[in-house]
Formats: sequence, C-alpha cells, structure tokens
Amino acid sequence: MKFATKVIHAGIEPDPSTGAIMTPIFQTSTYVQKTPGNHQGFEYARTQNPTRTALEKNLAALENGALGTCFSSGLAAMDAVLKLLNPGDEIIATNDLYGGSYRLITKIYERFGVKGKFIDMNDPEEVAKQITPKTKLIWIETPTNPMLKIIDIEAICTIAKEKGIWTCVDNTFASPYLQTPLDLGADMVLHSATKYLGGHSDVVLGAVITKTQELGDQLRYIQNAAGAVPGPQDCFLVLRGIKTLHLRVERACKNAKKIAKYLDRHPKVGKVYYPGFKSHPNHDIAKKQMRHFGAMVSFDMSEDSFEIANKVLSNTHLFSLAESLGGVESLIGHPASMTHASIPKEERLKVGLTDSLIRLSIGVEDADDLIDDLEQAFVNL
Repeated sequence: MKFATKVIHAGIEPDPSTGAIMTPIFQTSTYVQKTPGNHQGFEYARTQNPTRTALEKNLAALENGALGTCFSSGLAAMDAVLKLLNPGDEIIATNDLYGGSYRLITKIYERFGVKGKFIDMNDPEEVAKQITPKTKLIWIETPTNPMLKIIDIEAICTIAKEKGIWTCVDNTFASPYLQTPLDLGADMVLHSATKYLGGHSDVVLGAVITKTQELGDQLRYIQNAAGAVPGPQDCFLVLRGIKTLHLRVERACKNAKKIAKYLDRHPKVGKVYYPGFKSHPNHDIAKKQMRHFGAMVSFDMSEDSFEIANKVLSNTHLFSLAESLGGVESLIGHPASMTHASIPKEERLKVGLTDSLIRLSIGVEDADDLIDDLEQAFVNL
C-alpha cells in the first residue's frame, strides 16, 4: 500500500455498528463486561480506547512499525521511552535538539541517575567514540531543532546495533511522509503529533512507534501504568489530520524551498539553515533518507542582535509569532527566548543558536504572499 493510500485507510475500518466512515469519538471511561473478564477487548479507557486504537494502528502502518503507542503529548511520549532506562544508564543525544527534550533529560531524569551526554552527531564515527558501557539509548533528532542539521540515521543505528544499544529518532520535523527511520534501522520513532500529524494547531498528542512487538509491549505497559494517555477527541483530530498529511507537507516543502532561496539572497539576512541547499552539511544524507527537505527554515540576521530580530518577529502579519510548528498556517519564532529558553546560553551558542536566530515553520499559504510578508518586515529595519 502506497503512502497516500495508507494515510486514508491503514488501520481504519468503518464503524461496524453504524457504517460510519469516520472513526467515532468513543467518549467513555469504562466498558460493560458480560461477566468478570469477559469483554469485547476493552476494559477501561486508560488502558484501551477504540479511537486511540485506530490511531495507533494507522501510525504503525505509516512508519512501517510493529506497534504504535499514543500519549498525551510529545514529551509524555519521550518520558515513556526514558522510563525504559534504569539509574546509572546513559543517553547520548544530539546537542541541537528541542529545548523540552533537553530539559526532560537534564532536569528530570538526571535526578534519578540517568545521565545525558549531548554531542554533535554530524559524524557517526564521533558518536561511536562517545559510547560507553553505560550507554543504553541514542536519541536522534533529524532534522534538528532549530539548526536543521541532518544526522545519518542508518549509520548511527548500525553502530548502535553492534553495541546492543537502543535508538530512538524524533521524527517530528520530517513526519513519516518525508522519512521512515525504522526502515533505516531505528528501534523507535517518536512524534509530537501536535505538529505535522495533526496539522491544524488544534491538538496536543504524542506517539512512539516501535520496530518490534516486544519493545512496543514494554511501552504499552508504561502507557497503562503511568497513565499519560490522550483523550479520544484528540485521537480523532490527529486521525483526521493524517488524512491530508502528504498533501500538506508536499505543499509546505515547496513553499519552504522558495522562501529559503529568497532569504539566502536577502542583504539583511545572514546565514540560512535549510537542508535543501547543496552547501548544507550532510545535504547528500538528506537526499538519501528524506523524500523532500522539510518545511522548516532557520536564519540569522546579518547583524547578530536580538533587537533587530525582534523587529522582524514583531512585524509580520501572515507569519504568526508563536511556538509550535507543522500547522497549515505559517509561524515565526525566536528559539533563544521561546522553544529553547530552557537550554543555557553557552550551550545554545555551541551549536550556533544565536540571539538573532529566527525559525520559520512554513505553512500551505501562497509562497509569494509569505515572501511579501517577510519583505515588508525587513523593510522596517
């Protein structure tokens, strides 16, 4: 089954009681049993919900995995993955990643003896040198947030497998339409479904899809035991969003390519970070493991100044100043003070995240209108 067919049909069946083509929102907390233990596959809504089950099956199919498990947010999904570890274990993670992911590792899990090691993953051999007997998980985010670095998933997963180490790829920026990490050797793939999967800025939800049933069962146990589950309406909204995932991401990627080229020529813009440029480090890796180069673009102003960046951030009309990404509408953000504020400035600067860095999430509007919006914001500088 091809991707465009999967998003519509995989894991989805018409409701057997009514024939409804859309999966119903099963807004219930519990299920009646005929006799103790004699039920129809559903006991209690924290443990199972038919709307959630349909979404989990759909996600597993999109990522070519064995089992999908949904959570109340992307960070709740990451929290479940980290609960697979024990005190004394070590995580190797990219040093350019979402601020919330950094915070969860350093401020929560390090308190319980799970150490995080944040490194540049541009060269897989350097990753191999950082592995110790305590390393149990390699956390890959690609494209990275917000510098849009590209990490060679297959190369790092090969190294991890040789050492018996789990790999989890945060695939939020790409979506399964652009890349499928499980096919490249990853054990787990994670999504903040709030972003491209939902696609309409109206839901918060997370998911982990596993390569094997065994690992998926472990996450399902954590899902039920810890209870960070999404509600049925949230699952319904993501199911609905997924049906147009390929159409939205395709259009957004085309817009991003055009906008990145515009920014690269602009005299008031410094460096532009976009994996589609041939000059981008690991551009060839992006070509190999991604269908397109994504719809995220970051750039520095030619003058490294928060005041200059703030004038741009405060003067766009179509680009809304807001956190998050992956919706149909275009967003503009300032990582240093918004999504990555929880990362110390010295750590941000190590990866090039300056005070003038601006991150764009390109939507599905007309690209020329978006360019005009940026241009009028630059004119006011």
